[in-house]
Amino acid sequence: MRVSPAKIAKLRTLIFTWWKSNRRDLPWRNTHDPYRILVSEVMLQQTQVSRVLVKYEEFLREFPDVQSLAKATPSQVLTVWRGMGYNRRALYLKKTAETVMETYGGIFPDTQAELTKLPGLGLYTARAIMVFAFEKNVAMVDTNIRHIITHFLFDGLPQSEKIIHESADLLVPNGRAWEWHQALMDYGALAMKKEKKAMNLVKKQKPFKDSHRYYRGRVVDLLRLGRVKEKKLITDFINQYGKVWDYFEEIISGLIRDGLIERKKEYLSLPG
Repeated sequence: MRVSPAKIAKLRTLIFTWWKSNRRDLPWRNTHDPYRILVSEVMLQQTQVSRVLVKYEEFLREFPDVQSLAKATPSQVLTVWRGMGYNRRALYLKKTAETVMETYGGIFPDTQAELTKLPGLGLYTARAIMVFAFEKNVAMVDTNIRHIITHFLFDGLPQSEKIIHESADLLVPNGRAWEWHQALMDYGALAMKKEKKAMNLVKKQKPFKDSHRYYRGRVVDLLRLGRVKEKKLITDFINQYGKVWDYFEEIISGLIRDGLIERKKEYLSLPG
């Protein structure tokens, strides 16, 4: 399905005009350092900007560059990551830093082929680094950008990923990929959010508390304070939350498999 040049021009004008008066001043927009761009992109995955603003600065104070993150222990990284959730993201960041140091001599690659080889980096994050760090003229597609494309170019009708990505490629103004994607993100986060609310399209979040991920986070949070006997931890959690022993054994086994905690004899602790 071909998108007409007129529609492309109209959408570009709409987004850029809106952005002149509504752009957000975010710290990761004041740098082209690929390491700092990577940190911001990983933090922003499934996390509100307001929460990231605080943790981003805190994380960079502790690990100001790729070398310092590569040298840190997993325990140090997970401790600084507290409050962000999705703790595996912190370990992927560290593994990426190690790979950049070991494979690329501390210099981030600037191609999609090389960036997607880094631990945990998918197409979107690789392209975000290409656009925001290296100012490459490529397209990025996240949930908000996909919704903008569907809404304005296809009258809200769902499209295949192939068509969405082809449309995103056509929309990028030559030489202005950095500005274009910042504008799209602001529009998606602010203007489209209001429109979704007006149309009652905002999905209600499932309760986080009492979910599997909630208890995983509680275990990691507790171990950030120091090692704990596994038997005591499970007993305390049963008394506090009312689950059965096997439930928390499964939680702990999953965390060990994911490398987020480790077991040494009868004790549990953060890795490293």
